[in-house]
Amino acid sequence: MGEMRLRPIAFAFVLALSGCGQSDEERRLADVEKRLETLAQTPMVGLGEYSPADIRAGWKTDFSRHTVPLAQFRSGGPGKDGIPAIERPRFRSTVATKLDEDEPVIELVVRGRARAYPLEIMVWHELVNDTVAGRPIVVTFCPLCHTALAFDRRLDGNVLSFGTTGNLRNSDLVMYDRQTESWWQQFGGAGVVGRHAGRRLERVPARIVSWGDFRLAHPRALVLSRDTGYSRDYGRDPYPGYDDVDSPPYFQVANSDDRRLAPKERVVFVEVGRDAFAVPRTVLARGPVRIGPLAMRLRGSRVDVRLAGRPVPFDEPFWFAVAAFRPDVQIVRESSS
Repeated sequence: MGEMRLRPIAFAFVLALSGCGQSDEERRLADVEKRLETLAQTPMVGLGEYSPADIRAGWKTDFSRHTVPLAQFRSGGPGKDGIPAIERPRFRSTVATKLDEDEPVIELVVRGRARAYPLEIMVWHELVNDTVAGRPIVVTFCPLCHTALAFDRRLDGNVLSFGTTGNLRNSDLVMYDRQTESWWQQFGGAGVVGRHAGRRLERVPARIVSWGDFRLAHPRALVLSRDTGYSRDYGRDPYPGYDDVDSPPYFQVANSDDRRLAPKERVVFVEVGRDAFAVPRTVLARGPVRIGPLAMRLRGSRVDVRLAGRPVPFDEPFWFAVAAFRPDVQIVRESSS
């Protein structure tokens, strides 16, 4: 099977702005889209007007506490909650869900219960606050880094609810919890600003697979519905051409001169203790990879990563994100077969 991609369209990122009144939104978006027609070559230009110039404006966050310089954060365009997280997700059965076989979905399995979160929805919302088998979980997707990660929402006995800050660091989603308005880096799940700076959310294994593979593996699972409470053009990609392997990210990132791999080559990224490993998906397609007790293999669209026989969390980001956050990563360039 070829690489799974969202179906490209003309640039429509402004649909992620808040508000769900159908007619008012359509009129507003029609006007904005006309003004954006001349910006096709620079898709993110012009969106900054929707967020405050000072990234601290409008926040109750304790900015005296931070683990990284505040100067590293950049506005991504829409402001706080401008890309609305899904708070009360609704689901359909696999039988009632109609998707193309190669449509990418985030697969999540908790205590034997499986759920799918189609990227055609996640690309417009980025966060889903959910509870699966009694476990509070936030499912996240950063389309700019191609990072699909899930985290336990519990911290110190409290259940957190997450939203989007509208800011980026190294082109990666920065989310916040509504209880303390602390900021969290999606890549790695670390608290970076506010009361919870220095803390880390617990990872819950999740991975991107094709709808066809998910449906066959989990015929009785639940699938996130398009009935989100928002009017969005689900199924249309607001980032057409963005995943071209040699193209740079839209925003400034650390270590952008790291050319060990093409900027947007997809890699299987896994951390084991203090060590980090990246295996280009093209390498894994040639055969399984083994690094000591760590084993990786590809089954259809499904990547399987195990440490001493037990599944471990991993992700499949673009290379530039790994270079930015884990420049010490070891790249595996050959399969073990």
